[in-house]
Amino acid sequence: MSAAITPGGRRWRRFRRNPTAVIGLAIVLVVLFAAAFAPWISPYPSHVGAVVNFRARHQPPSLHYLFGTDNVGRDIFSRVLFGYRISLLLAGAVLGVAVPVGVALGLIAGYFGGWVETIIMRVNDISLAIPPLVMALAVTTVLTPSLLHSMLAIAALWWTWHTRLIYSITRTLRHQEFIEAAETLGASKLHILFRELLPNCASAILVKVSLDFGFVILVGAALSYLGLGVQPPTPDLGTMVAAGADFLPERWWEALLPGAAILFVALGFNLLGDGLRDLFDVESVR
Repeated sequence: MSAAITPGGRRWRRFRRNPTAVIGLAIVLVVLFAAAFAPWISPYPSHVGAVVNFRARHQPPSLHYLFGTDNVGRDIFSRVLFGYRISLLLAGAVLGVAVPVGVALGLIAGYFGGWVETIIMRVNDISLAIPPLVMALAVTTVLTPSLLHSMLAIAALWWTWHTRLIYSITRTLRHQEFIEAAETLGASKLHILFRELLPNCASAILVKVSLDFGFVILVGAALSYLGLGVQPPTPDLGTMVAAGADFLPERWWEALLPGAAILFVALGFNLLGDGLRDLFDVESVR
């Protein structure tokens, strides 16, 4: 007799049958590998810093320089690999702050209702009316442009999406029989929130986080492109696109290839998120 297939095994089999999800996972794994091992796989790791080599400036893509060189002779491919580190760090830090805050507020508003729900959701509605990029531009304009300030600026409003998502799920769950049973048995409010309700929101949170990774990277790249994010000589994809744009169209590789690197990572996370959404049958995640 064949061994019984576990629920996790069934989900993995369904996931493998979704080609877009598999492609997205492969892209994400490639980016994570490139970021983690950038010092060892980049051909010119020293080009990450303030290095100049005017004899090699504006070299087109070749076997010697896979993505060509920039206006001061630095290898663009090496800087893209290290740029992935910055992008993933930015997205991870933003979501590491925004997701717990948004999830906690959504659980509280959805479960308790009443004036607690009114206050949290009205603040959430006001915050949702402000585009995250506009808020990030305002914050980074006031503060000194840096990676830390970019993280704070993006995280300032990103929690709102998670609050609304978890609030809508919690409202549909709070009158379910398993919640009423827990209340009848005298379970504490914290137990109900984080041991009963939160596990039932886990799949939606996972899908939302995977989709958000790509969006946060795009917002961070936009800030750097405008000069309000990561500052040179730190390798950042948005900064590289901005620097290369000055030499378009003749030296197209200096802007196009870092821009393609942004598209690559954003596409990977979006394909993975769509695959997870289909896998868990989550309908309410954008």
